[in-house]
Amino acid sequence: MAFDGTWKIDRNDNYDKFMEKMGINVVKRKLAAHDNLKLIISQEGSKFTIKESSAFRTAEIAFELGVNFNYSLADGTELTGTWSLEGDKLVGRFKRVDNGKELHAVREIVGGELVQTYTYEGVEAKRIFKKE
Repeated sequence: MAFDGTWKIDRNDNYDKFMEKMGINVVKRKLAAHDNLKLIISQEGSKFTIKESSAFRTAEIAFELGVNFNYSLADGTELTGTWSLEGDKLVGRFKRVDNGKELHAVREIVGGELVQTYTYEGVEAKRIFKKE
């Protein structure tokens, strides 16, 4: 699958505004903007494993397409939801456990880069990764 491989953060677009809308304080936002995030993505059929490593934490997330699961963001925000494959995009639909508000995420390969687009309460941000 096109998502397989090791991806290193290259740049962000509107990420600070997105984190602010999520309720993340200014200190954590400044740190997160320079987290040196690396993703190692592997897929077997409908099952994905994503290993995240950053300046703040290392986590492994395993999920199956269309199956609800729980996930914690680096700041501790708890989410529940699913990933699905829609065409050549991974589409995540999540709800925050604390307030029930929706967070949407899309992962897609654009020009050889992995682009993650997040939308929360009308604010959209992108994190762009290059393959290592």
